[in-house]
Amino acid sequence: MATDALHLPAKRKARALCVLVHGRGQSPEEMQSHILARLDVEDVSFVLPRAPGGTWYAVRAVDPLTAEARAALGASLDHLAEDIAAARAAHGEGLPLLLAGFSQGACLSLEYVFSGRPAPQALVAFTGCRVGVPEDDRPQRLAAELPVYLTGSDADPWIPVGAFSEAVKDLGAGRARLRADVFPGRGHEVLDAEVEMLQSMLEELATGMPISMGAAR
Repeated sequence: MATDALHLPAKRKARALCVLVHGRGQSPEEMQSHILARLDVEDVSFVLPRAPGGTWYAVRAVDPLTAEARAALGASLDHLAEDIAAARAAHGEGLPLLLAGFSQGACLSLEYVFSGRPAPQALVAFTGCRVGVPEDDRPQRLAAELPVYLTGSDADPWIPVGAFSEAVKDLGAGRARLRADVFPGRGHEVLDAEVEMLQSMLEELATGMPISMGAAR
């Protein structure tokens, strides 16, 4: 079944793909104006999935998973998997792909890489955590040595530092190549330093360089 994703082709020949997932109550167009407009990359094609009704699941990420929440999360993971598969098919299976998301989109992207589905070459989770609580039966099928950039803030109203820390723990247990940055006092937004990290990771993917996650904080 086709989805209503926003497709933004590379200005030059595409050498990498980026799938960028919006947050709760947002849209692909907002991700385009708030994040992609701040990038300077010409050889990356972007796919921006669109959640029906603007929401990937109705509960807060830090709430226990109910049967209804699990069903909604599963449907959204299938939706995301379809967009990723379509992007790969359209551009060739050999093109490296970075999965990124903000807020609820970051949480969904984290659950995607833990789900055991075909892994991207890197993950960027702007203000993200696992969905549910540690007592929930959450999948832990992370591809070993996956490069992951995870961010958070002590002042973010949606993703508490405790939930951010739980995601760090799960990523560490899954042997991710992790860089986790906490930005004190930052609101629910994406800072220039975070965008610069995404830029550097996309440039490395497009040129075939190892992902270093070395951009300055």
